[in-house]
Amino acid sequence: MQYRQQQSPGCGGCLLMALLLVFITGGAPALMNFIGSILYAGFFFVFLSIAGFWFFTWWIQKKIASYEQSQTESHNRFVWLLVNILIYIAKIDGEITKAETQTIHNFFQMHLRYNQTQMNWVKELIKEAVNSSAPIEPLLHEFRSSFPYEHRFMLLELIYQLLFTKTDVPEHELDIARKIARVLEISAYDQQTIESKYRYQQQHGGYRNYSSGGGFSGGSHNEAERHFATLGLAKGATAAEIKKAYRSLSMQYHPDKVRNLGEEFQKMAEEKMKEINAAHDYFERNGYL
Repeated sequence: MQYRQQQSPGCGGCLLMALLLVFITGGAPALMNFIGSILYAGFFFVFLSIAGFWFFTWWIQKKIASYEQSQTESHNRFVWLLVNILIYIAKIDGEITKAETQTIHNFFQMHLRYNQTQMNWVKELIKEAVNSSAPIEPLLHEFRSSFPYEHRFMLLELIYQLLFTKTDVPEHELDIARKIARVLEISAYDQQTIESKYRYQQQHGGYRNYSSGGGFSGGSHNEAERHFATLGLAKGATAAEIKKAYRSLSMQYHPDKVRNLGEEFQKMAEEKMKEINAAHDYFERNGYL
């Protein structure tokens, strides 16, 4: 005979016994009062839960509205366009993966050091963008006409960052990124610099994306190759090519170029400049220049 484990006894009759006891000691009025008290407590708990949720939502929205009002119109429009364009890119293959949304979240959280209120604002923008069916062309044209070259360069880099969250980036998606670069009027040289950098990072696994803070990891990869990739160059680039790439990137990421976007974008530009300067210093110390 197969062993059957005994189950712990339940208390199916406990409620019935309690009701009988109330009925015996106090009669029907006491029983009805008892049941009424339970129902009242239940309704009161539901009411408190709904009221608490409503108040919390109202408080979050109030904080978001207050933050938006404290920022410049240029800053708010930049972030709105940025989020909508990035979400459009994430939806190219028909679905938005967790890695893609995490990359967008962590760009703001890790690189821009957004606090909880700012992140709640970004999440609201992402939710709106996910539900939007607006075409990308008007967004790109507005971005191009509203912001200088350095801001457009930054957007293109974020687009590549998002695409390369995938193990294998389909060629047609890279073609879309190249088309966006042309619409944004990014030079072919700068577009190729960005794409080359991310191709290297994917092939060598030597770059931590925005979800882990950005920058190159240590590892055993050749240091020279990593610094070449920072400048978007292949190993063996000439001194003239190194100088040209350094000058171009230094112009795009100079903190003064993004001053109108707020302190958070300036800090991000400063971090990027540290990487670019570190690469230039390495090449100077080791006789490449």
